[in-house]
Amino acid sequence: MTDSVGGVAEGPAAESGGALTYEQARDKLTAVVKRLESGGLTLEQSIELWERGEQLAAVCADWLDGARTRLAAAMARQRDAAAPEADAPF
Repeated sequence: MTDSVGGVAEGPAAESGGALTYEQARDKLTAVVKRLESGGLTLEQSIELWERGEQLAAVCADWLDGARTRLAAAMARQRDAAAPEADAPF
């Protein structure tokens, strides 16, 4: 399904952000930005696109925050596995 301003897909899953991958959200955000930059929109259309862009940017930020958390956890596990145990006598 596409919206009336810019052909960006919307719907229940898209609105919640839960069904979009990072790449999908990024690509849709890029399309929104290009459409806004091209001009020729009414004020209402511009506002709608801006709001959609904000939603998509939040989805991207959530994905990136999750990736940072996972990387930090993996690095901590690696660091813990490499560190000698505190109880070891040597």
